[in-house]
Amino acid sequence: MNKTVCLITGTRAEWGLLRPVAEQLRESRDLKLRLIVTGAHLSPAFGETVREIEAAGFLPDERIDILKFGTAGPADTARTVAYTIERFTDSFTRCRPDLCLVLGDRYEIFAAGTAAAILGIPLAHISGGDVTRGAADEFYRHCLTKMASVHFPSCEESARRVVAMGEDPANVYCVGGLGDENLRRMKLMGRGELAKSIGFSLGEPYLLVTFHPETAGGADVRAQSRALLDAIGDTGMRCIFTKANADAGGAVINAMIDEACVAHPDRYIAFTSMGALRYLSAMKYCAAVAGNSSSGVVETPTLGVPAVNIGDRQAGRPVCANVICCKAERADIAAALRRAVSPDFLPVARAAVSPYNGGDTAARIVRALEAYAASDAFGAPKQFYDGQEERTCSNN
Repeated sequence: MNKTVCLITGTRAEWGLLRPVAEQLRESRDLKLRLIVTGAHLSPAFGETVREIEAAGFLPDERIDILKFGTAGPADTARTVAYTIERFTDSFTRCRPDLCLVLGDRYEIFAAGTAAAILGIPLAHISGGDVTRGAADEFYRHCLTKMASVHFPSCEESARRVVAMGEDPANVYCVGGLGDENLRRMKLMGRGELAKSIGFSLGEPYLLVTFHPETAGGADVRAQSRALLDAIGDTGMRCIFTKANADAGGAVINAMIDEACVAHPDRYIAFTSMGALRYLSAMKYCAAVAGNSSSGVVETPTLGVPAVNIGDRQAGRPVCANVICCKAERADIAAALRRAVSPDFLPVARAAVSPYNGGDTAARIVRALEAYAASDAFGAPKQFYDGQEERTCSNN
């Protein structure tokens, strides 16, 4: 019988990356897709983006609502993690999958992975080995690596870190980044079509801005957000904002964005979620991407779009020539924005070479899962790899 792969998604950005994998799993002759939707997807406050999943032709097999404690601070997050482990334990006990597949580093994914690992369900992990020093997600990601049996890092640097953590290179598949593959394969909207879809003129240069809380290091979310908004105001540019995620402090950022949009309705527009197609299309035509989202560092090199990476949330990721990093202070942000949109910087951005191009990333992930599910190693206890045997990561 085909083995069931439980794919878990909790946020709009994560689903935008996972959708091609879900499509490949749905077409697999050896694996059966089971889709669980959780977290911000089910919250009206974050756009109830489960509707985007359904619009893409996927009917979730289960919805697990976990955001009953709020997102005000670390105590709320800790309670949510505990509750999420409980809910996923119930789910996996009731309908046990053969394998769980998760992406990234968020607390709800860490909790779901913990439940799977304790129950002895093999775990496969996408995007392990990344470093983001300004986010608490850092340790969630590395914990998932140690619980997982199969790994799909997005670049060679991350693959080396996964092996350095004691993971057998034979189980590490350096497949490239799903965001890079999306941009190379997705048919993006035309500028006029996009403008009509979002109700915002794109005739003048504009910024695409996404700013999330720095959840590590004690950063002042309100002060950083004010610095960003004031710096954008200094440029006089028009902006498309995509709102912050369900991390602690995200509500503060979103409220400040709403206030700015009310004050400048002719220049600013904000979306709880644009959906992957509209967001990536907006990235293609923008003068620059700004903020601290991973997409500003990971995806913009594929399009050669200038990007300004603010603060430390993404510190530790490989940074390409198209990305300008700056402190989360008004003068620094304003200076970085001026440079990013200058005529001299555009050729530099256009020449950027992405380290995340792995080719057919989603298909390679599914092929590796099919091989693992059919192998004698499936479900076997993990062994710590100490490097005494010379092995290399798989590039299949």
